[in-house]
Amino acid sequence: MLYNLVQIIEQSAKAFPNKGAFRYMEDSITYKELDIKSNQLAHYLITRGVKKGDRVGILMHRCLETSIAIYGILKSGAAYVPIDPFLPNERIKFLINDCDIKHLVSTDKQSKKIRKILLSKHNLETIIGLSDSQNIKTISWKRVYESLLEDYISVDILSDDLSYILYTSGSTGLPKGIMHTHASALAFAKLVVDLYGFKHTDIIANSAPLHFDVSILGYCSAPLASATTVIISDAHLKFPISLAELTEREKVTIWYSVPLLLIELLHKGDIQNKDFSNMRWVLFAGEAFATKQLRALMQLWPHAEFSNIYGPTELNQCTYYNLKVPPKTDNPIPIGTTWKNTEYKILDDKDNVVEPGEEGLLVVRSATMMKGYWNNKALTEASLYKYKIAEGFEHVYYRTGDLVKLNSNNELLFLGRKDSQIKLRGFRIEIGEIENILLNYQGVTEAAVIVTDIAKDKSLVATILTDGASEVSEDNLTVHCKNNLPIYAVPKQILILKSFPRTSSGKINRREIASMIKSSN
Repeated sequence: MLYNLVQIIEQSAKAFPNKGAFRYMEDSITYKELDIKSNQLAHYLITRGVKKGDRVGILMHRCLETSIAIYGILKSGAAYVPIDPFLPNERIKFLINDCDIKHLVSTDKQSKKIRKILLSKHNLETIIGLSDSQNIKTISWKRVYESLLEDYISVDILSDDLSYILYTSGSTGLPKGIMHTHASALAFAKLVVDLYGFKHTDIIANSAPLHFDVSILGYCSAPLASATTVIISDAHLKFPISLAELTEREKVTIWYSVPLLLIELLHKGDIQNKDFSNMRWVLFAGEAFATKQLRALMQLWPHAEFSNIYGPTELNQCTYYNLKVPPKTDNPIPIGTTWKNTEYKILDDKDNVVEPGEEGLLVVRSATMMKGYWNNKALTEASLYKYKIAEGFEHVYYRTGDLVKLNSNNELLFLGRKDSQIKLRGFRIEIGEIENILLNYQGVTEAAVIVTDIAKDKSLVATILTDGASEVSEDNLTVHCKNNLPIYAVPKQILILKSFPRTSSGKINRREIASMIKSSN
């Protein structure tokens, strides 16, 4: 019986020892090699004093060693904490100190950044993956792989032990660490494998960095099925044609990413002239996929099924909506229904369950739910909805912060963030509705509506991206909005941008857009 993530690799190493587990560029690692090398890393961490419940940081670009780092840390009994190497140094130091990270796994590529981090006060004792001395205990990957395992004793890992902590932006400006156990991560991995029928012959494209929860599918679900994960390099992600060529060359069968990458493949990847006949599932999550863009892609890949996956990091995703044929209208597609071992409620402002078809806050109870927020009991409690069953017994749900309603097919429709519903001049406005109207205009590929508050004058500013081939003007877009929205919801200004600032996970960085607008006025 599988009850922790470590057993995934051990199981696949026995069943398919010589099969490729992960590939990156021209390098690859088999399940047997991954099992041995992660044991070697675990052994070294244990000799350095790492024990169950400790947190070990991973500061890496996309590379083959990420798989060894994850499973080596897990085998030591610790939880891994992925740190985005593109973060400012001050933010990286905050994460290291906040999580009390004493051991960091990295590569020589990050030595310059690590050197700067070490100049200020820190808790670090060991850095693994560096070949040069940093006035701290360091060991190269080569020396880790030379470790003898005669004295290695495996750690007894329970399902409720911490497996990883993912940091996301908090409403206060400080990151919040989302704690997941082996049980919650394994539940997600199993649900994915079951729902999409993962097989050992599958080739999964992993485009997500470790600190983004989308990566869990490639690093956990794929190994559970003994499939092969292709880690896509930063360089390929910057050039859609190269990304399309890699996907074709690797004969990818399952794709999972934010919609942005698929939109870029659609418009700039020359995919109509490439062979993607091996693709059987295209999964997307993180943001809404404009329906007209989705339809265009589905028409080019009619052999593949598509699935809209929804869920916050706190839940490791929780709903899905599968599409076998392109949508007929431009209406936003549903987020569907919850998968197995999961249930939900839709609540009003007083935590009462709404009537079917009415709008409300989505709360979810699932085996995939987080343990809580690291070092923040108050925030954890505030994020939960507790439904009393009997004295001393209650069901605990996570408050997603998202507004939804059921359609006539009993499918969940995502209406937007609760905090994106605003009141402007006495009218309640849903930001997502305005963005959907803009996306329905020919030539608009992405849209982000920002609420500005300049000189105490609160107003709506829309920013859009175009496909570059259609004639799109601010005047025409304004007329389009006036024809489809109440006058109070029509943006005061519409800006056509060349690109959107993005978070490291590929999502639109709305805070940065708001700052850009404010500084230009």
